[in-house]
Amino acid sequence: MLQKFYPDDYVDSAYGIDFERLYGEGYRGVIFDIDNTLVPHGAPADNRSKELFARLKGLGYGSILLSNNKEPRVKTFGDAVGAGYIYKAGKPAVGNYRKAMEIMHTDKDSTLFVGDQLFTDVWGAKKAGMRTFLVKPIHPKEEIQIVFKRRLEKIVLFFYLRRQRSGGVK
Repeated sequence: MLQKFYPDDYVDSAYGIDFERLYGEGYRGVIFDIDNTLVPHGAPADNRSKELFARLKGLGYGSILLSNNKEPRVKTFGDAVGAGYIYKAGKPAVGNYRKAMEIMHTDKDSTLFVGDQLFTDVWGAKKAGMRTFLVKPIHPKEEIQIVFKRRLEKIVLFFYLRRQRSGGVK
């Protein structure tokens, strides 16, 4: 039952993902969450995030920000990194994951999703059929509703990591 929340990959940071290798495997689009995935919650785009999006563009990737946040937050970040965006995305509903793929002219087999939350980011992307990367949150300070979800995520991650260590299939 918990497997529907399991990410395909669990990594320390969005900045450590080998996008070059993944491009060689046929991936052409990346959908990102923003807060606590690319920068601390509410923080503006920094040099590291701008460099990441420039690198992705140089490799030939399309990129879209998919956030449940309001437009001013998402637009400002998107403009700063040069990425398209969808705000008030309604994650984990799959509609805007699909819309993001349409915008990038990709499909579920050529699109990656990178986010920091299991029950919104990863679950929605998995329902849309794409490869998922769960990243560790950048900063521990979060809104109260996310703090409660993190406690439940710890339970899911416990079983996910136990399965990984035992050689179980993702």
